[in-house]
Amino acid sequence: MPDTDMLVGLYFTVDIDSCKLGAFTTCDGLSMDVETEDRIEGGNNGFVHKLPVRIKYSNVKFTRPVGPESAKVAQWLAEMADGVTRGTATIEALTPDGETLVSWTLQGVIPVKWQGPSFSAESPKVAMETLEIAHHGFKFQRG
Repeated sequence: MPDTDMLVGLYFTVDIDSCKLGAFTTCDGLSMDVETEDRIEGGNNGFVHKLPVRIKYSNVKFTRPVGPESAKVAQWLAEMADGVTRGTATIEALTPDGETLVSWTLQGVIPVKWQGPSFSAESPKVAMETLEIAHHGFKFQRG
């Protein structure tokens, strides 16, 4: 039986090429879909062939409270001002003890959105930032 205690309190670190963007509290959207095309075979009414056409990868969103590591994201985004270049990202899911549980390597990474915090005097909330990246695929690695 797996130790589920180690799954509580995970956090995620993100490195893109040589830029260490720091730790994030959420990582959302790491997924892929295989588009298929239906082919009907003449004389065979029992099923429809599902042929793979292409693989689509979803954008990945990272969220965390604004803090000292936010400057690392701002610096990485500023480097894109003269032209966006694709990079390689590593996402690591870490236990509260800092041990790598699993990691993913993403190819062809580009930033597609950054959103800063919303401020309101009426509602004292933690200031959060979100970074969204697009990519061309990923490889999974066990800790």
